[in-house]
Amino acid sequence: MKNIFTISALVLATSLSMPKVYAHDSCNVELESGVKISTKSIEFLDSDKNSLYKIINDEVLIVDGKAIDLNSSQQSMITEYSTSIRAVVPEVKDIALDAITLASDGVNMAFNELLGEDNHIGKEISAELNIIHQQVDEYLSVERGFYIDENGIDGDEIFGEDFESRIEEVVEKAVQNSMGTLLIAVGKELLSSGGNTGTFETRMESFGEKMEHEMETRAQEFEQRAQALCASVVKIDALEAELQGNISELSAINVITASQTHSQHKNKI
Repeated sequence: MKNIFTISALVLATSLSMPKVYAHDSCNVELESGVKISTKSIEFLDSDKNSLYKIINDEVLIVDGKAIDLNSSQQSMITEYSTSIRAVVPEVKDIALDAITLASDGVNMAFNELLGEDNHIGKEISAELNIIHQQVDEYLSVERGFYIDENGIDGDEIFGEDFESRIEEVVEKAVQNSMGTLLIAVGKELLSSGGNTGTFETRMESFGEKMEHEMETRAQEFEQRAQALCASVVKIDALEAELQGNISELSAINVITASQTHSQHKNKI
């Protein structure tokens, strides 16, 4: 039987992991240094957070504290590189926020099916996920400024390796604290079906399959957006290679390495 724990896990796995619609598609992105993005500048830093170079207002190149004279072609490259990096920031933010919203919607579907609309468990989980949503919104703000390196976005309390487990804990805690309510709800369902556990199991399995289909359908959009985002990062990597080949001061500095592969066949998980 797809119990409430199974359904919750299904939602989290579907929405947060953004499963591959194209089973053999892959996106590989590596940062060799840190990138600090603010409204006025993009700065690249080494592992000790020492500045490698900086681009101010999408046009001024600063290396070792000095502005570099650029010809028109070089200037065009710098501007395109800087604006391309800035262009991916809103999409990264939107994907992260929408994934959290999808998780919240899915979990609420599960609890509403068993406990009815506006149940306190769903409200509690939604409130916790809304807090995480707000934190992500704040951290991924160019206006505030943020830093990202090979370890991820600065602010491990939000974007560390345990980010997904943090959301899972929200669900688990809410369920554990409301076990009595859940057992009463299950008991009522069994009574209404005359004690026929098979009827109850069939209804829950049917609901689980319906929700799985809906969540996977919505998650496909995330996959497509993620692949488009990956393509943008691959383009940024190519632009960086042009900078290395055309501006001597940047020839030995490689920040981004990105690649993307595509499958010819769609495979559902």
